[in-house]
Amino acid sequence: MGNLNGKVAVITGGNSGIGLATAKRFAEEGAHVVITGRREKELKDAAALIGNNVTTVAGDVTRLEDLDRLYAVVKEKHGHIDVLFVNAGWGEVAPIQAATEAHFDKTFDLNAKGQFFTVQKALPLFKDGGSIILTSSVANEMGLPLFAVYAAAKAAVRSFARSWAMELKDRKIRVNAVSPGPIETPALEKAGLTPEQAEQAAAQFVTQVPLARRGKPEEIAAAVLFLASNEASYITGVELAVDGGMAQV
Repeated sequence: MGNLNGKVAVITGGNSGIGLATAKRFAEEGAHVVITGRREKELKDAAALIGNNVTTVAGDVTRLEDLDRLYAVVKEKHGHIDVLFVNAGWGEVAPIQAATEAHFDKTFDLNAKGQFFTVQKALPLFKDGGSIILTSSVANEMGLPLFAVYAAAKAAVRSFARSWAMELKDRKIRVNAVSPGPIETPALEKAGLTPEQAEQAAAQFVTQVPLARRGKPEEIAAAVLFLASNEASYITGVELAVDGGMAQV
C-alpha cells in the first residue's frame, strides 16, 4: 500500500525533470498518473520509464483548448482527480534593459496564466479533500539578476497558493506550493544560456547553497509526494522550500 494507492494524479510538465521524477514516484506509490507535455516523443519516453498506470496527453498549458482536452481524457478514463501537480514552467535570462514584450508574455503565460487555468479547469473533476501542489521557485524569494520576470511570475504562483487555499477550504482541498532551488535538470540550458554559461551559473548557485550542491529531481518529488499525501493533511497555503537552504539562511 503506497501513500497514493488508488489515487488519480495529474501532472503538467510530466515528460522531463521534476515532473517526470514526480510522476514516477507517484506511480510507485500506487497512483494512476496522467502526464501532459508539449512533445509527444518525450511523453512516450516518459511513459515507458514510468511503467504501469500512466496516461499521456500531449498539450500546451498556455492553450485553454489543450487543457480542456486533457481533462476530457481524465474524465473519460478516471472520472475524477485526487491530486494535481501544476509543474509546467519555464524561465529565460533577460536583463531589464533587453527584456522584450515577447519575453515577458511568454514567461507569464506559462508560469502564471498556465498555472491559473490548469487549476481552474481541473476543479469540476476534483474530489473534495484533494491536494493541489504548485511549482514556484526559490527565485520568488531572492533577487536573482537576469531572472526578474521569471521571479515575478513565480511570486504570482506563491500568491495563488495562499488565495486558493482559502477559496477551496470548504471543499477541504489543500493548496500548497513547492519552491525548488537549483536542481539537476536541463533548465539552465533552456534558459538561453550556452552549455558553458549554464555550467558556470550552476557552479555559482552552488556557492549560495548551504548544502553545497544542486538538488536532484527525486528530492523535489519526495517533497511533492508528502504534500500530496495524507501525511500533510493539516498543511495548506504553505510554500515548502526544497532549496538546500539557499533562500533560508
